[in-house]
Amino acid sequence: MNNSLQPDPTVIGGVPKAPLAFLPDPVAVFEKRAGRFAFLADHGGNLAPYLRFLGDLTALQARLARDLPALAPVPADRIRIARESRMPPIDRAALATDEGMHATLDRFLAEAAALDMPEPARLALSAVTAAGIADRHWLLDNILSDRIPEDSAAPHLFVGAAVQVHLARLAATLDAASLVKIRTGTCPTCGGRPATSSVMGATGIESTRYATCGCCATQWNEVRVVCLCCGSNAAISYRSAETDEATVKAEVCGDCNSWVKILYQVKNASLDPIADDVFSLGLDMLMKDTDFRRGGFNPFIAGY
Repeated sequence: MNNSLQPDPTVIGGVPKAPLAFLPDPVAVFEKRAGRFAFLADHGGNLAPYLRFLGDLTALQARLARDLPALAPVPADRIRIARESRMPPIDRAALATDEGMHATLDRFLAEAAALDMPEPARLALSAVTAAGIADRHWLLDNILSDRIPEDSAAPHLFVGAAVQVHLARLAATLDAASLVKIRTGTCPTCGGRPATSSVMGATGIESTRYATCGCCATQWNEVRVVCLCCGSNAAISYRSAETDEATVKAEVCGDCNSWVKILYQVKNASLDPIADDVFSLGLDMLMKDTDFRRGGFNPFIAGY
């Protein structure tokens, strides 16, 4: 593992004031991610079957994002109160029992049954499909709370994928201008944790950092060198499985002993915050040998 305590030279530059957030275009997000998973599967070695399965799963997310009936937008009063109170406008706590969320889950489970998948995944899908309402509430509540018990990662993967569809579609009904900064490491749309963060390369936001919500796919601006788990910038370092030039690194905090992956899209514009998190699983394996805990939330790599 490469350990780097050197300053990050790409911090210099950027724009005077980056937009707070970019809301998702759900169909575009999932279609692009499905393509990235397919590409990575062709270069994934032993991980290739899982990457290919996730590509098919993400393509299903894209189809549902396009075909499901339109969601009712977040009420204007809720948006106003959230803004005044510096809270996210989407109330995650209410979604575990929301009829629309359950309708999305039902449709997702039914259509996922047609996908090719490993037998353990097929068994997990069958278990979720047959689960009673109380068990489904439990699964949904875990995902919506950004927590997945290690002994039940497989069923949570399917539920997490359905939640991503529903929350991304709900987020897309908002106006980014109505969002306010909550606190470091917290999605201003739904209050979720980031899966990863990315140093951007797009014109106008070059070398700025945006975290990506592991559930609703909102991307929001964060200070470049700061821990997304505790907000400290006093003991940040970077580790990689390759060299200092790696495009995916672990941003490590010595204050709270946590780490979150940072992707350098400024070096490789094709990196995806979710797909490349899975593809760089080797970095997770290396970090497991340290005293640091993973701070990013991604339902697709729970249990690893």
